[in-house]
Amino acid sequence: MKRLSAILAATTVLTAPAFAETAGIEKDELKFGFIKLTDMAPLAVAYENGYFMDEGLFVTLEAQANWKVLLDGVIDGTLDGAHMLAGQPIAATIGYGTQANIVTPFSMDLNGNGITVSNEVWEMMKPHLEMLADGLPQHPISASALQPVLDEFAAAGKPFNMGMVFPVSTHNYELRYWLAAGGINPGFYSPEDVTGQIGADVFLSVTPPPQMPATLEAGTINGYCVGEPWNQQAVIKGIGVPVITDYEIWKNNPEKVFGLTEAFVEANPNTTIAITKALIRAAMWLDENDNANREAAVEILARPEYVGADADVIDNSMIGTFEYEPGDVREVPDFNVFFRHNATYPFYSDAIWYLTQMRRWGQIAESKPDSWFDEVAKSVYKPEIYLEAARQLVDEGLANEADFPWDSDGYKAATPGEDVIDGIPFDAHAPNAYIDSLPIGLKSGQTVVGTEVQG
Repeated sequence: MKRLSAILAATTVLTAPAFAETAGIEKDELKFGFIKLTDMAPLAVAYENGYFMDEGLFVTLEAQANWKVLLDGVIDGTLDGAHMLAGQPIAATIGYGTQANIVTPFSMDLNGNGITVSNEVWEMMKPHLEMLADGLPQHPISASALQPVLDEFAAAGKPFNMGMVFPVSTHNYELRYWLAAGGINPGFYSPEDVTGQIGADVFLSVTPPPQMPATLEAGTINGYCVGEPWNQQAVIKGIGVPVITDYEIWKNNPEKVFGLTEAFVEANPNTTIAITKALIRAAMWLDENDNANREAAVEILARPEYVGADADVIDNSMIGTFEYEPGDVREVPDFNVFFRHNATYPFYSDAIWYLTQMRRWGQIAESKPDSWFDEVAKSVYKPEIYLEAARQLVDEGLANEADFPWDSDGYKAATPGEDVIDGIPFDAHAPNAYIDSLPIGLKSGQTVVGTEVQG
């Protein structure tokens, strides 16, 4: 079946006509960067299925060593664009870390991350979990079950360390969200101390995604938050147990984006639309017919030039299931979403959630008015480019009119409490009220001075 799917996909590539109006392309030779994660799939599919070529684009895809190298490559022009952490364009634009004007016309996916702990920590957590009749744990698992473990570590004089992929990554904010929802303080940032460990009960540090399993196995960290396939790799290797997915932390949360410099977009508007068209087509292919193409996508991603993990590891999460403990395979049909639920539309409200988390943990040192959140979101997320690309695809007969949110103001409906692990709703129109509603984290008027929260 896998071979048949691959053959059919290849046939589609060979017979697909070139639909693009390529006369207006300003730059047709492009290099895009990515990190070895399954959510880079739209780039790989757009390349392998010929969607970039259909738009008159000659694209090279190049894996990057880590998220900083990737961002630097986009900023200095070594890369024309890249698969990015959603927080990277936002942080760069507001000058947190490296200052640069990065924009995104395309959101690459929803969900796709998990939090994994070592086997030792899992065995210490299990007595504090609610179990089902079959002896398996009830999900979602609250971080409150981790508190007794932290107490044991503290009593033994040992720090509890967890890995995340980058200070402005979704993984950092999701891990912090899960910990805080369970009453555990993951620590604060300040302008003088960017470790994020001020007042922390758990010490979070950066580890590149592909290195997570080996770092866990070495005992350097006790757990981590990362995208696939690196949670499933821990299960297959027998070194750790994923305790929760981000779908359980925040249902249908935004993940990666495709980022370009504002200068590139301004100089190459037609090229940018063409890139976006190819990526939309790839996302549609990944989700169409109830994920019928996912086996073929797994075969692509398993290649060394892309993710380079075994297909059996990648398909653990890509085909609508997720394996927690060995043999504990559960249906999670929306664990990886690439097109449905308007996954590819760059919503301002997604950007604002990231900004609220940056403020919550002190990466934004001082309070900002609600209007500031809206202005920053609109300077980074570019739905107008996305909708122009979508309109062209519809006009070319390559997409359905009904699949795009033409009348959106760029804001999703408020996320209800039942879709979030702590039960706290999120309304992007009122970011400060949301920040103030979160039990752990900075509130309006508060700052971090030295090792203390003041205000």
